[in-house]
Amino acid sequence: MAKTIAFRQTKIQNMGCNSCSTGKDGQPRGCKNNGTCGTDGCNKLTVFDWLSNMSLPNGQQPFDCVEVRFKNSRKEFYRNSENLSLSIGDIVATQAKSGHDVGMVTLSGELVKVQMKKKKVDLKSEEIPKIYRRASQKDIDKWQRCRDKEEEIKKRAREIAILLKLQMKISDVEFQGDGSKATFYYTAEERVDFRQLIKDMAKAFGIRIEMRQIGYRQEAQRLGGIGSCGRELCCSTWLSDFRSVSTASARYQQLSLNPQKLAGQCGKLKCCLNYELDVYLDALKDFPPQDAKLATEKGIAFCQKTDIFKGALWYSYKDDPANWHELTSNQVQEILEKNKKKIKVPSLEEYAADNLREEEVVFENVVGQDSLTRFDRPKRQNKKRKNKKRRNYKKRPARNA
Repeated sequence: MAKTIAFRQTKIQNMGCNSCSTGKDGQPRGCKNNGTCGTDGCNKLTVFDWLSNMSLPNGQQPFDCVEVRFKNSRKEFYRNSENLSLSIGDIVATQAKSGHDVGMVTLSGELVKVQMKKKKVDLKSEEIPKIYRRASQKDIDKWQRCRDKEEEIKKRAREIAILLKLQMKISDVEFQGDGSKATFYYTAEERVDFRQLIKDMAKAFGIRIEMRQIGYRQEAQRLGGIGSCGRELCCSTWLSDFRSVSTASARYQQLSLNPQKLAGQCGKLKCCLNYELDVYLDALKDFPPQDAKLATEKGIAFCQKTDIFKGALWYSYKDDPANWHELTSNQVQEILEKNKKKIKVPSLEEYAADNLREEEVVFENVVGQDSLTRFDRPKRQNKKRKNKKRRNYKKRPARNA
């Protein structure tokens, strides 16, 4: 039971900090911390710790690993070897390949163990990096200065890449906490030789450069945005894993294969196409296969359309594809069973006649005789009336002076 509760607590939620409350005239105030909110309540992929107010059983030691978040959605696990008293929102200096990095604690306690198991990280591994200390004011000031330079350096790096005519797009820059290294995230369709780019950037910026290629979905996750549904992108708010999406998902849901409607902000198929796919697949189990042919005395019939919600299928004869006949899934199954016994049904019309039903009139026109074109008719009548008046005026005899 405790394990089930712990897994439920890892549900990712979007929450706002106290500074994000409404300001004057109903306008959102915003904390203006640019991803470094002290309460970690308005950041991407935030995990709310529901077990923070619960005390551990007697004799059980707290878990010695914490989850630390860096820029955007990058999170890593670190071992608290110094037994520091850490809570969510604390800024810490962590171990890096060279120097140190600065991040924010986003999760501590038993839920970190659950998250590490979910990410398939060995709990007893010695390769887990360590937390050095709580970040001092000097560390925080240096970290903040580095973050303020990221936009300017990203713009300059893009200009260098354009001068070198490299087919790549630099989408984001992330500085290490001590300012000694910068990671450039880029997207490219083909392999890029950026050795000269690294030399030029290292010379221009005076820091160590690391290039890291990401996919288009990861780029959209880091940058964020608003989807066609009017909400924030799922990948930048709560979606933590990217599953492959194929056009078969759209076919099963009877969607039009229009790339402009099915593609998301990343240019790939929308992740939400997989959300209801399992429900559609379960519903289609009760339907006959769409490639099934119905043998009748009037000819062979093919399936033209399927409506999962109504439980109906539309069939048409091979010689008359324009006329569709609505059948229920049970009727189609019945016809297929007879066809297996080499029995042909007389026609589809006999089955379709049982499905005819009068549509209920939901709206009645109280005016009755009015139509949408009622304003167009008087114009033509008035024109004829004016022409008739002109002709009559010309025919009238002239008055005597």
